[in-house]
Amino acid sequence: MKLLQTAFSAFTALVLSASAEPEEGFVSLFDGKTFDGWKVAEDKGAFKIEDGAIVAKGERSHCFYVGKVNDGKFENFELRADVMTKPSSNGGIFIHSEWQDEGWPAKGYEVQVNNTQSDWRKSGGLYAVVDNKEPFEDNTWMKYVIRVEGEKITVSVNGKELVNHTPEAGKSKLQKGGGAIALQAHDPKSTILYKNLRIKTLK
Repeated sequence: MKLLQTAFSAFTALVLSASAEPEEGFVSLFDGKTFDGWKVAEDKGAFKIEDGAIVAKGERSHCFYVGKVNDGKFENFELRADVMTKPSSNGGIFIHSEWQDEGWPAKGYEVQVNNTQSDWRKSGGLYAVVDNKEPFEDNTWMKYVIRVEGEKITVSVNGKELVNHTPEAGKSKLQKGGGAIALQAHDPKSTILYKNLRIKTLK
């Protein structure tokens, strides 16, 4: 019986592995253990690493990717990340941004992370551009896919497309040549977790 159970477990693992979505071309931005490749502006204590995730909790602050992958500058890409909100928490993922010593990032776009905090703009929306009003669940990992190709920006969460946006001529905040990716610590009452951050650059 034990031998049969072992064989069944091995078969199940093989099936699950075979059915997993391939991620050819994706490169990890976060090693799950250190801030190698990342740099925090303002409140340095607002970000820490716990159980393989970057935890954002503290005064307004942003953690920018400044590592070796594409020299930290991304123009056309697909970014995938697992994100979790704790109750009454607000955060965000910035794209096409640029390092700032302080303040809310002035360049690029913010992809909202918020399910039950008071801001009516909810997770997966392109903040103040294409907003989502329907929240997902707190304390549950959400699968974000953020894609920029040419002038088009798409965002999906858990397979649901929430943004499919091409800015009007002259109104795009996408930077020529690309920009930085940054994670947001919004306020001391908000706790957001980010893990499995990986990216694929597109031509």
